[in-house]
Amino acid sequence: MFENLSDKLDRSLKLLKGQGRISELNIAETLKEVRRALLDADVNFKIAKDFTNRVKEKALGQNVLLSVKPGELMVKIVHDELADLMGGEYVDVNLTGNPSVILIAGLQGSGKTTFTGKFANLLKNKRNKRVLLVAGDIYRPAAIEQLKVLGEQINVQVYTEDGNKNPVQIAKNAVKEAKQRGYDVVIIDTAGRLAVDEEMMNEISNIKKAVDPQEILFVVDAMTGQDAVNTAKEFNDRLNFDGVVLTKLDGDTRGGAALSIRSVVNKPIKYIGTGEKMEALDVFHPNRMADRILGMGDVLSLVEKAQEQFDEVEARKLQKKIAKNKFNFDDFLTQIQQIKKMGNLKDLASMIPGVGKAIKDMDIDDDAFKGIEAIIQSMTPVERDTPEVLNGVRKNRIAKGSGTSIQDVNRLIKQFDETRKMMRMMSAGKGMGKKAMAGVRKKTKGKKKRR
Repeated sequence: MFENLSDKLDRSLKLLKGQGRISELNIAETLKEVRRALLDADVNFKIAKDFTNRVKEKALGQNVLLSVKPGELMVKIVHDELADLMGGEYVDVNLTGNPSVILIAGLQGSGKTTFTGKFANLLKNKRNKRVLLVAGDIYRPAAIEQLKVLGEQINVQVYTEDGNKNPVQIAKNAVKEAKQRGYDVVIIDTAGRLAVDEEMMNEISNIKKAVDPQEILFVVDAMTGQDAVNTAKEFNDRLNFDGVVLTKLDGDTRGGAALSIRSVVNKPIKYIGTGEKMEALDVFHPNRMADRILGMGDVLSLVEKAQEQFDEVEARKLQKKIAKNKFNFDDFLTQIQQIKKMGNLKDLASMIPGVGKAIKDMDIDDDAFKGIEAIIQSMTPVERDTPEVLNGVRKNRIAKGSGTSIQDVNRLIKQFDETRKMMRMMSAGKGMGKKAMAGVRKKTKGKKKRR
């Protein structure tokens, strides 16, 4: 997502490089390129024009500080305007009800049912909520079955009514059941509809009246570009929804919907879907997305993803093992599995400042760890625990068992040894640092006493 926009903005902002001061003359070409980059990303023309006018207004005549180059100042102004265009600050979902009722609306094929499952998974695992999913799409033959499969996958209960063809009544009954059984959140999946379909629009309006939801989320496929924005406006006129969910942002999308939708409907983007897995749902932070568009990375999101997989007790155990040089292949495998849980490898790498541009043309396979896992899993418990016993005969057996070559096995052992040495050095460095600091404190205390 946004790769082309990032490239074009980067090129246009470089036009100011080496200038001593931002002036109307040297800013004109830059803003022309910025506007062109936004239009190529499928941003509405009026929004793109208003955006560049605001940037021009803020930038013109500003004296550049000695430590700041005009190009850097321009990046800062464009960054702030991009973040503002996408909503400025993250807006959380409203979970105040008892139970909180969340209604999911959107076009046919926008990814509502998949999002419903992902959202339930997020609320269950990250917010400790007891969630009930409601199968309200009675028209699409596989919709109810799909939601049941997703519910089973994430271990969340799905409410269905066999034979009932009234989605309004199903929704009402589900909320009643949730109250009786002490659920925290009810998420109602509804049928996809066209904004021009009056009968279907009336139906979802009636569901809204019947259950009085705390939150209505409009799910839109980011790949539909400006059509997504126009549809959002029509749905908002009827439903007055509370927030937008952009799905399929991992696809070949130009990102225009993310940049335009807030300006058109004046409703925040709350979540973005970035893959097929149930964990592939991210909270939308406009500031962080602006960072990523301008190639600044997104370290905060990377840290948050790492913390979600972080087990403090296990980390302390691992630290002790590293200090005693007992880090083994089982520990190595555990670390790999934790990295895999964090999400798509290319997305994770692009969150590191400067790395996104470097790897944009690289094909980073999510199965990159498969060979390593196969090699480790082909080892005996003794070999994993004590890598020193790995001789030629054992390595040959492991290569055959994992479907890899002896060179692959040797390469992994070498990488493992280097990792272990580095961890040991870092652990020793921390210990030395603590001793040194303790010595400084003792000396300082001694001096204070003598005074």
